[in-house]
Amino acid sequence: MTVKDLKQRVGCLHAHHSNIAYVERAFASYEVELVHFVEPGLMRRVSSDPHFSADDASRKVEEQLSWMSQSDLDVILITCTNYIALAEKAQGAVSTPIVALDEPFFHEMCDDLLPRTLVFTNPATVEGTMKRLYHTATLLGKPELSSLIEVKVVESAFELIMQGRKDEYEELLVRSLHELRKADPGRGLAVAQLSMVDAALQVELETGQTIANPLRSLANLIKVLLG
Repeated sequence: MTVKDLKQRVGCLHAHHSNIAYVERAFASYEVELVHFVEPGLMRRVSSDPHFSADDASRKVEEQLSWMSQSDLDVILITCTNYIALAEKAQGAVSTPIVALDEPFFHEMCDDLLPRTLVFTNPATVEGTMKRLYHTATLLGKPELSSLIEVKVVESAFELIMQGRKDEYEELLVRSLHELRKADPGRGLAVAQLSMVDAALQVELETGQTIANPLRSLANLIKVLLG
């Protein structure tokens, strides 16, 4: 990914409209035009229809990315962790460069090898995200990362955000992050999804403990490339 890729028009693919504000915050200081595409239906279909296969979902993401690539974009940023995993098969069919939100996040976790609890709210994203994280760690010569990461899913949270109940979602996350911290004070925390960032920042302010999140990693990368 080059400076040129990020300077002009960035198409952002989201699974929920709440992710838009996070990405706009990360790019706020730079001369970049953001074009947002929101598709919440696919994740609902994946989680509720047993006859809708992973291949079906990948084909749907490929169609979405192909359509986006015809919108005069310089780069496509995928913000949904599940979409990122599904898009791996589709990238060869799209000429526009594709950037996954969690790529810089993975690199920072590999650079800072610490025992961490990686927290999710959407259980459907766990397998694909962890597979990609450990693959990145292996490529970077840090296979020991897999022994340092513990995964936790905040039960009942995902439906709240999909229903637009953002305040309840964040209250549940804040409580859960505090509980995880108290249960194992020596273990670091990280949140895997963009929708979890505000709750993580609130707990940081309340405890003084840094909680790694993909938006901060993206913002750090943008600063290096465009700052």
